[in-house]
Amino acid sequence: MNIEIRAYENHDVRDAADIWNEVVEDGVAFPQMDLLDEISGDAFFREQSFTGVAYDADTGLIVGLYILHPNNVGRCGHICNASYAVKKEIRGQHIGEKLVLHCLGKAKELGFRVLQFNAVVKSNKPALYLYEKLGFVRLGTIPGGFLMKDGTYEDIIPHYYVL
Repeated sequence: MNIEIRAYENHDVRDAADIWNEVVEDGVAFPQMDLLDEISGDAFFREQSFTGVAYDADTGLIVGLYILHPNNVGRCGHICNASYAVKKEIRGQHIGEKLVLHCLGKAKELGFRVLQFNAVVKSNKPALYLYEKLGFVRLGTIPGGFLMKDGTYEDIIPHYYVL
């Protein structure tokens, strides 16, 4: 696969929403519980500071995406937050890493100074490994900070990266 990343466009909405919804339906990583349709998905992806779409340049197939937005407002508006989603059947092929690296560059370009993840679920080992590999700093553990799909609570581990 020849993965490239570009800005979200409205014709991406169905594929992007489907990939996003896979993660939401899994119920083990994203805090959202509601699924996106074409209308809510397009609005959601457009309201971000940036939505990046990963695609196979050889086939045009959309394989992942990320959203980037402020983590807070005002005096903390220089800190951003992001979420990443990769199509389920092709996870493990370093597409997430490409999304994170692109996001770091885009965040800096947009004037953010820090990227903060509020809720990396403790059982999300691939994400934890990737963030450590890329130099993110763990901030500690929040016990039971994430409601899993099965109704149990899992610890979360906030992270940050200075841009």
